[in-house]
Amino acid sequence: MPQIRANGIAIEYEELGPKDGTPLLLIMGFGSQLTSWPAEFRQGLAAAGLRVVSFDNRDVGLSQKWHGIIPDVRAALAEGRKPDVPYTLDDMAADAAGLLDELGIESAHIAGASMGGMIAQLVALDHPAKARSLISIFSTTGDPSLPRSSPEAQQTLTSKPPAEDKETVVAHALKARRSYASTKFPYDEERLGALIGANYERSYYPEGALRHWTAVVSGQPRTERLKQLQIPALVLHGTADTLIPRAAGRHTADCIPGAEYHEIEGWGHDIPLGVIPELFGFILPFLERVEAQRAAEFA
Repeated sequence: MPQIRANGIAIEYEELGPKDGTPLLLIMGFGSQLTSWPAEFRQGLAAAGLRVVSFDNRDVGLSQKWHGIIPDVRAALAEGRKPDVPYTLDDMAADAAGLLDELGIESAHIAGASMGGMIAQLVALDHPAKARSLISIFSTTGDPSLPRSSPEAQQTLTSKPPAEDKETVVAHALKARRSYASTKFPYDEERLGALIGANYERSYYPEGALRHWTAVVSGQPRTERLKQLQIPALVLHGTADTLIPRAAGRHTADCIPGAEYHEIEGWGHDIPLGVIPELFGFILPFLERVEAQRAAEFA
């Protein structure tokens, strides 16, 4: 995979599909590498004629790493202090916009999952010229009134493995992910374990995930800003998501004028192979409609 400097940092990225295809930027979530997008998902989008760009967020994978003390954001907020974080979600959105600039992509459809959805929202808000549309996948506005994760999902998300060897880390991650996995689609432990193991070998850097967490919890709610968004938006969520409950998806769609909202029955906070055809059934027609509208406007 190639690397490029964007927004002043080194970013590892991958492109699939035709260079002259409609550009789609995929932004992965908390502590996750670009390889966490299922290959079948990315390849299917590319086969549909899209120029699919995915990348490692800062501090994970093969992109630039930060180092140092992890700030106690919750303590700072509880004491009424502004937390001193090494970077924010807005900084991460600037990375994404900068990557598009460096690739010579004037604008793209911006899709993000979980924390990646938060970053995608900020690309659309902070860098409106770069976003043709927004696709927010099991994400949230960050509004404090929304339901929280289930206790089990929250605990497993932030718990540490008892050791850092590959076998222990993979086993711990498999147990954690089961707590917020889909109920309708099979939990393919063998396939998922192989993916987690490959990501471990590619780059195991849990410290970066902790800084991602500080960026998330120190961020401001996007509720009011999203009400001013003037681009097409598609919001996708699952009824079985215990990490970011579906109320957050509904709220995201309610905030964005004219947004499409679709719930998938039995879908959790994951992308099993079984859900991919359903995702394509919403994403591809949405992109076609937006592109047709753009063509009509520029005709």
